[in-house]
Amino acid sequence: MLNEDLSIKYLIREPQLKKSKSPLLILLHGFGSNESDLHSFANYLPENHFIVSIRAPFKLHNGGFAWYNISFDNEMNKFNDHKQAEKSLKMIVNFIDQLSKKYLIDNDHISLLGFSQGTILSYALCLNYPEKFKNIIGFSGYIDEAMINIASKNKDYSELNLYISHGKDDPVIPVNWARKSTEILKNYKINYSYSEFDSGHTISPENFYDFKKWLESN
Repeated sequence: MLNEDLSIKYLIREPQLKKSKSPLLILLHGFGSNESDLHSFANYLPENHFIVSIRAPFKLHNGGFAWYNISFDNEMNKFNDHKQAEKSLKMIVNFIDQLSKKYLIDNDHISLLGFSQGTILSYALCLNYPEKFKNIIGFSGYIDEAMINIASKNKDYSELNLYISHGKDDPVIPVNWARKSTEILKNYKINYSYSEFDSGHTISPENFYDFKKWLESN
């Protein structure tokens, strides 16, 4: 059931194995999708976690939602609406604080899982607010450096763990963009695991199994 009691609409699966406080995993869908998409994973994710799938704030003409709008010029160069992205980033951080007040969440064990545009937001969130997150899972995305400001801030990334994966035949976000992103992670000594799969712009069964194994060990 869709929850509308906080600043962002969300679906939640509460922990099956409850402790006094439980880890939180937030799911960020891709451009044009909605909160139901990644929530289909919920029953396959760790039973001791809160699993919260959230809806992006900007509604599109096709009925889907976006964390920010995308436009193209006559030569098909891509442009991201960074003002909208900044608004989404602040909304998500505020929403996490709201969740922590409403539910018994372990604030030292908050993680993000994103697909495509949701991965771009996940990168930006962990690089701007590393103190808030533990694990980041990014499928089929990349780092948009205009959304972050690593160099001018003394950030501690030593506690972050990232799982990054990409399809070798992705026609939407080229695999080279993901490879360039790992170079940024490497330059700033951020702990990450990177895998490529024989797939397109999707999460293949092999990819899902690999990620799940990684999550259970982290």
